[in-house]
Amino acid sequence: MSKGWVSKWHDYKQLNYEFSPDQAWFSDASVSLDLGYQGFIKDYDCQCVSQPTKEPKNAELSAEQKAANQQISASRIYVEHAIGGLKRYRYLSDRLRTHKVNLYELALCVCAGIWNFYLTN
Repeated sequence: MSKGWVSKWHDYKQLNYEFSPDQAWFSDASVSLDLGYQGFIKDYDCQCVSQPTKEPKNAELSAEQKAANQQISASRIYVEHAIGGLKRYRYLSDRLRTHKVNLYELALCVCAGIWNFYLTN
């Protein structure tokens, strides 16, 4: 897990802040991303990047692109279900009225532990 962020930073901006593009963070890794990380391929060096194709303006994706996007989403569904499992604990899905980032990070760790316990038992 990464540190909590108080402001409204987008995913890719947070990634650039935490992992500077001028270092080889992902050079020997295969990375699976969603559409929130547009520009990752040109900024970072990777062995393999799996990212869905974004639909262009005023056009549709080809049948091959749609099939590739479905394959990527079929592998990402497990991640999305895990995030949804964490949101069962309303503390994470409701608006957090504290500005103490450490409290939020601790609550996220507790919710992740409870969800992992639920999955294994």
